[in-house]
Amino acid sequence: MASATAPGEPEGRQQGQLGAGLDQQAPGPKLQPHRLARTRVSSVWVAVALFAIVLLLLLIFILQNGKSVSVSFFGASGHLPLGVALLLAAVLGVLLVVVPGTARIIQLRVTARRHRKIDMAVDSPSLAE
Repeated sequence: MASATAPGEPEGRQQGQLGAGLDQQAPGPKLQPHRLARTRVSSVWVAVALFAIVLLLLLIFILQNGKSVSVSFFGASGHLPLGVALLLAAVLGVLLVVVPGTARIIQLRVTARRHRKIDMAVDSPSLAE
């Protein structure tokens, strides 16, 4: 089959001519491509994937630092692999941040709940008027 395009026209023009009637049928607004919104499930999936990578890196760290070290704490002593001892120290450090942070979050929620009740009591008479 011979090409129906003129010598100076691009080759894609021929295909455009076949669908030219379709473009002129619907003069309405162009449809935007559909975009999927983020969901909690997709966020959890990403978090699980990142968590798995961190666990893999921790496992490699523990396996590479297997030399036994002596650990003493308030009279209790024992021997642990170096990687495990460092990981335990890191977890205890995180707990030093999480416990006071949790207490502060609870304190803020109680205060917010109290202010919300006050705001609702103030707004209620104005709605009745």
